[in-house]
Amino acid sequence: MDSFASHTRASAAEADGTSLREHVESFVAQRVMPEETLLEAGGAAASAVRSALAEAAKAAGLWALPLPIELGGQGLPFAEYVCLAEVEGASDYGPAVLGSASLLDVRMLQGHAGDRVRETYLERLASGELHAAFAMTEPDTPGTDPTLTASRATTAPDGSWILSGRKWFVSGAQDADVITVLARTDGQTSDREGLSLLLVPTDAPGFRLVRELPILGAGGQWEIAMDEVRLPKDHLIGERGRALPIARQRLQLGRTLRCLRWLGQAQRAYDLMCERARTRSQSSGALAERQLVQQHIFESLLAIRSTRPLVHKAAALLDAGHDARVESGLAKVAAARTLQQVADSAVQVYGAAGLGPDTALPGLLRMGRMARLLDGPDELHIASVAGSVLR
Repeated sequence: MDSFASHTRASAAEADGTSLREHVESFVAQRVMPEETLLEAGGAAASAVRSALAEAAKAAGLWALPLPIELGGQGLPFAEYVCLAEVEGASDYGPAVLGSASLLDVRMLQGHAGDRVRETYLERLASGELHAAFAMTEPDTPGTDPTLTASRATTAPDGSWILSGRKWFVSGAQDADVITVLARTDGQTSDREGLSLLLVPTDAPGFRLVRELPILGAGGQWEIAMDEVRLPKDHLIGERGRALPIARQRLQLGRTLRCLRWLGQAQRAYDLMCERARTRSQSSGALAERQLVQQHIFESLLAIRSTRPLVHKAAALLDAGHDARVESGLAKVAAARTLQQVADSAVQVYGAAGLGPDTALPGLLRMGRMARLLDGPDELHIASVAGSVLR
């Protein structure tokens, strides 16, 4: 391991004798979580807070921990970053303000983009100067079947691309400077070959945000349109017509990161539930003495501790370059169920207060329900894993 990188990562924790995980956990709990309401509201005030938190993370030596050193990150190997992803993700805003949210885009462009695209975007993405998004799902086609993609790109006489289509449920599209778009460049609908990835600057003529798509009342997802957007020839990511292996690789890693973050959020809901049980009393005694409350706590702890090894095994296999389809499918379904179950139990123990704005529980419960659809619905992964096992 690079000694400079090791020193940089360690310096944040050395001052108070804590581990790097504890230092990240403390930063998220003390600096990020208190600002969640403002961050969720969006607008100029949220942008200012997000920038201030990013600067604080940089000053604390916690910025871009898993990103390459040559891009301004700290080069933490993925196997070491896995345990940090849980505590970063305890807040939905943790990965962004700690500079790790760009990990998927940085890895994809590093591995598959041409020289000019890498030189133009990579360092600026890693530093937080630019933001990226990924657009795959479309309004009129099943999100689980990318071969039905209707967005299409053709080549102009000068070799540039002309892209038209619509995408929706694009996370962070409003703030994105570039969006990687899946489009058909060759072949017919349903062909597995002929799909390509194109990097689209959001200031390109013909690109527009169509509308925000609130999910259970929360923003952050968008529908976008490309109307004959002209792109340079070198904005093709990977080989023409060979998008699916790149997308699959990205989605497997992204799914595992989501699972780790969902674990962090389930742990957060669990901690809130335990605190409520210990401190809330009724005329008949403390909630912690009620057997049904104890059952909520037991079942939640069992779910978290049963899910964590599944997620970590999927992460280890991916990091080693092995096929992790079965393990990532198991991890995805288990982590989504766990977050929904634990958040629901925490709300039940809190009572009406768990539905209001004074705790993080409504957001955690909403994410738990979303998790069962994000990165493919549970049913898709259940069928895929069962099919692989039976074969």
